[in-house]
Amino acid sequence: MGRLDEEGTKMRLIKFVLITCLLLTGSTLFAHVGSPGVIFQGKAGPYTVMVNINPPDVIPGTANASVYIDNQQVDHVYLQPVYWYAGDKGSPKADEALPVKGTPGQFQGLVWLMQSGVASMRITVDGPLGKGSAIIPVMAVSTAQRTMPASLDWGLAALGLLLVILMITIIGASVTDGVLSPGTSVNSSKRKKYTAMSVTTVVLVLILYGGSAWWNSWSSRYRRFMYKAPLAHSSILKQGRQMVLQLNIDSAWLRKNDESMSYIVPDHGKLMHLFLIKEKTLDAFAHLHPLRKDSINYLAELPDLPSGRYLLFGDIVRWSGFTETISDTVNIPAKPIAQNVSNSNTVLYNDPDDTYVISNSINSNKNPYTGKTVLICGKPGTEMKLADGSTATWQHSENTPFEANKVYPLTFFIQDPSGKPAKLQPYMGMMGHAVILKYDGSVYVHLHPVGNYSMASQQIIQNRINSSGKAPLLPNATIFRDSIDHLIGKIRLMSEDERNAYLNAGMKGMAMPAMSGDDHHSGMVTFPYAFPAPGNYRIWVQTKRDGKILNSAFDAVVQ
Repeated sequence: MGRLDEEGTKMRLIKFVLITCLLLTGSTLFAHVGSPGVIFQGKAGPYTVMVNINPPDVIPGTANASVYIDNQQVDHVYLQPVYWYAGDKGSPKADEALPVKGTPGQFQGLVWLMQSGVASMRITVDGPLGKGSAIIPVMAVSTAQRTMPASLDWGLAALGLLLVILMITIIGASVTDGVLSPGTSVNSSKRKKYTAMSVTTVVLVLILYGGSAWWNSWSSRYRRFMYKAPLAHSSILKQGRQMVLQLNIDSAWLRKNDESMSYIVPDHGKLMHLFLIKEKTLDAFAHLHPLRKDSINYLAELPDLPSGRYLLFGDIVRWSGFTETISDTVNIPAKPIAQNVSNSNTVLYNDPDDTYVISNSINSNKNPYTGKTVLICGKPGTEMKLADGSTATWQHSENTPFEANKVYPLTFFIQDPSGKPAKLQPYMGMMGHAVILKYDGSVYVHLHPVGNYSMASQQIIQNRINSSGKAPLLPNATIFRDSIDHLIGKIRLMSEDERNAYLNAGMKGMAMPAMSGDDHHSGMVTFPYAFPAPGNYRIWVQTKRDGKILNSAFDAVVQ
C-alpha cells in the first residue's frame, strides 16, 4: 500500500503540472464521442490479434478486454495495465485472460485500472511460436458518477437508523441496568441512564454529520474534476475570395491557462484532424487539417461546402499521449462572389491532405445543389460510383444485420475505372481513414485499419515504456510549441513520397501491419469496429489512388 500511495502522489503532481484532463473525469470520450470502446487490430509478435477493450466509466474500475487470435494456436494470453506516469516497472502485474467456451481463439479478461490518466493495455500472447506483445492506448478516466438505487438507499438508511437506536440503547443499559447490584432499584439510575443515552446520541449525530460532510466533499470534488471535453467557439472569416474556419478553444474550459494547449503533438503528421459534417442531412463531409495560429486558435481554409449548420469534431493528442475530441457547431454561409481584393498577402490555410465530398441526404437520393457533383451513398453489399470513375463496394452481405457491441471487420473493395482492383496508396501513413457518425450525432469515431486508437498516443506510451525512471518533466511551453510548429511546416513542404516515408519510419515497431506489400494492390481496406448502440449510421471512407484522395460514403442500420 505504501508504494501505491507513493505512486498516487506522483500522479497528482504530474496531473497538476501537465494541466491536462488526466483527472477523474466524466462524459463521452476523448478522441471519440459516444463510442468508448478501444479496438486494436494488428500483430502481437508472430500472432495476428484483434482486441476490444471496454474501459470503465469510473476509476478505480475494471476494463473488460476481449482478445481474438486469428487461426493460431496459443497457450496463454495475459493482460497488463501500463500507466504512463509509472512506466513499465511501476505498473501492476499481468492477469491471465481465460478462453471463452465454445469460441476457439477468443479470450476474455478483466483488468483493474486504479489510477486515472494516460494508460495502456499490454496484450501478451504465449504459444508455440513464442511470446509476442502489443501496446494499446487506453485513457483511464471516469466518465460517469454512480447513483445508489432508491431501494438500496432506503434500506441502508433504515439499517443505519436501527444501528443508531441499538447503540444508544446498549450504551444506556451498560451504565445502568448492566452494572446494577442485585436488589438495587432501577429507578435510582434513570437519570444516569438518560444522561448516557443523550451524550451517546450527540456523539453519534456528530459522527454521522462528519461522515456525511466528508462524503459530500469527496463527491463534490469528484464532480468538480470530472472530465469535460474541450469547448470551442468556431467562426467563419472572409479573406477576399477565401473563407477560413477559425476554431478558438475556450479559455474558460482551460481555466484561463492557454499554455496547456501548447503541448499538442502531431498524429499522422497533423496537429489536428478536423471533421465537418452537415447537421441533420449528413450530405456534406470534410476532413481538414488546420494550422495553429497560437495556442488556442486554429485556422483552416474551407472547401466549397454547401451553406448550412455543421457539426465539428477536432481530434488532438497531447504531449503525454492523452487524446481528446473538440466538439462544436458552426454555420457556414454561402461562398462569396469573386471580389477585387488583392491576395498577394493572403495566407493559405489549406493542407495537401484536406478533402471533402458531397453526397445524397439521408432523406433523399436527389441532388439539391445546382452545379455540384453529388455522390449516391452505398449500402452493405452494394457499390457506389466515386468522383474519378472508380467504385467502392462494402463487402458485407446486405441480408446480414449488424448488432450493437459486436466487433465487425468493415471491409471495402475499391476498383479502378476499368474494374480492376485499385492500387491503393498510403493516405497520411495509413491505407485508409474512416469516420462513423450516428444520424443524431450522438456517436462519432475516427477509424484506421489498425483500430480506433491514436498512433501518436501508442508511440508516446511505447517510448515511455522503453525509458526507465521517473516520468519526464514537461518542457518549456513556448519552445515546445515552436519546435512542433516548425516540424509541421517541414512535413507540409515534403513531397508525397517523402511524407509517406517519414510517417512510415515513425510507425515502425508499433505492432501494426506493414505499410507496403501485395495487399495494397488488392484494393481492399478493412476497419475493425463495434457499433456502440442501435440506430442509423453513415460511414465515410477515404483512400488514395494515383495521388488522389477518394471519398466514399455508406449507410448502415444497427439493430
